[in-house]
Amino acid sequence: MIFETLILSLAAAAAQPAPVPAPRTRPMPTFAPPPPPPPLPVPPKPEAPGAADTRPYVALTTDLGTIIVRLEDKRAPVTAKNFLRYVDAKRMDGFQFYRSTRSWGPASQLIQAGNRGDPRLNYPPIVHEPTNVTGLTNCKGALSMARLAPGDATSDFFLLLSEIKGFDADPKLGGDNAGFAVFGEIVAGEEVAEKIYAAPVSETLGEGVMKGQMLAPMVTIKSARRVPALADAPTGCVVKAP
Repeated sequence: MIFETLILSLAAAAAQPAPVPAPRTRPMPTFAPPPPPPPLPVPPKPEAPGAADTRPYVALTTDLGTIIVRLEDKRAPVTAKNFLRYVDAKRMDGFQFYRSTRSWGPASQLIQAGNRGDPRLNYPPIVHEPTNVTGLTNCKGALSMARLAPGDATSDFFLLLSEIKGFDADPKLGGDNAGFAVFGEIVAGEEVAEKIYAAPVSETLGEGVMKGQMLAPMVTIKSARRVPALADAPTGCVVKAP
């Protein structure tokens, strides 16, 4: 009887549903959101109207007067720094304006200056900064770096007395399409640049396209020094609209 009772108790226990443990609540893991991607590099904008002008200004005192140029050191930092290196070391003192392109006509007016003496005064060549990257342009008044091939510029530079759009870089063209690196412009003394452009040239000196464009006598840069920003400096034309 006891055995039968035990069997029935076990059977009844087996018929009961097994207890289900209560679910254990676990906090959901939290993850920090991924950081946003870095912004794409954007060329610096021109100096805002009314903002303090921090761009370098340089006075080129020549035999015929003084020309003041403003450097775009944010848009063309390599080329501007190279120019200032000559200025600050006083290596530009004694450099000469030696070329006028009057023979090219009114559409391509420029004067060219540089080291016409001791080549040891030249610093190593600099990296080329094309206008399609800097956003600058070879407009009337532009200060551009002279070169033969991209990356070989040292001390020679142009001052443009007319717009020369063909000097701007154009990657769509074949061959050497890198143009000339603009890094500043004339802000005062344009009449002095015009005097240099109109100075006498030799009919025989010069080679190739430069024949008949060599100034005789050359115009010496007596000194090149940094000067304070001009309060009434023109806005200028070298920076393209953003």
